[in-house]
Amino acid sequence: MTRAVSAAEIATTTSAWQIRATGLQVRAGRKRMAVDGLDLSLGTGVHGLLGPNGAGKTTLIRALATVLRPAGGTLELFGESVGGLGEHRALRRRIGYLPQEFGYYKRFTVREFVEYLAWLKEVPKSDIPAAVQRAVERVGLADRADERMKGLSGGMVRRVGIAQAIVNDPAILLLDEPTAGLDPAQRLRFRELLQELGTDTCVAVSTHLVEDVAAACTDVVLFVGGRLAFQGTPDELASAGGPEHAGDSPLERGYSALLLGSESERGSWRTSMCCASSRGAPSLPGRAW
Repeated sequence: MTRAVSAAEIATTTSAWQIRATGLQVRAGRKRMAVDGLDLSLGTGVHGLLGPNGAGKTTLIRALATVLRPAGGTLELFGESVGGLGEHRALRRRIGYLPQEFGYYKRFTVREFVEYLAWLKEVPKSDIPAAVQRAVERVGLADRADERMKGLSGGMVRRVGIAQAIVNDPAILLLDEPTAGLDPAQRLRFRELLQELGTDTCVAVSTHLVEDVAAACTDVVLFVGGRLAFQGTPDELASAGGPEHAGDSPLERGYSALLLGSESERGSWRTSMCCASSRGAPSLPGRAW
């Protein structure tokens, strides 16, 4: 489907951040405030969103994708406010999104499915074939592009999900647990792809795998209880921990230290167990698939 491109879409953005949240609140369901008072700014680069289960990572990703509306505070994408009942089609054309679980038509081939998503994202009709080919090549599925989705392994389906997320060359790319189902070699290739994308794209990757953050992310954002507990480089995260903290690597030990510190500040049941070790922890800031 061809469409006219508005002046707003091609104008140079004056915002220093592709994503900016101030006091952001987002509900998960009707009652629980999964994101509660979040202040966050993200620009070009690969940002790893870390946190325990229930920390609010998926809810935040869905709000950034304009799937959920903010319940309070402000959220800006490309300097434009997101919220209320406004129309966000123009914003969505500039966003790529891979949820934890995504639906697909099993009888579609890989190419047909990615083409369909490109059409939904209003990629110009004349550009779709080349955009689809480029996307499936980047995830290493060019040789499987004409196979039906129902015959693919779980890891391959996940890679198709990544392909549809990048088919429109998004300026903001949102990936929720993207390495789930990928084998070690595929994860290595995915990390290389993230580094490539992060040179000119704001990439937010929700994950519980600290090693993915170490290899691919320029920035680490740690959430606890829907709030920002830490934002900094992987090296800064590693320096937050010591040999007394749980983990097999400096990054894991830093992650453990920050979680313990956040839990003690929030009056967790673990306070009596961890206060001694967390007292010094900062509370702020093969290539083939």
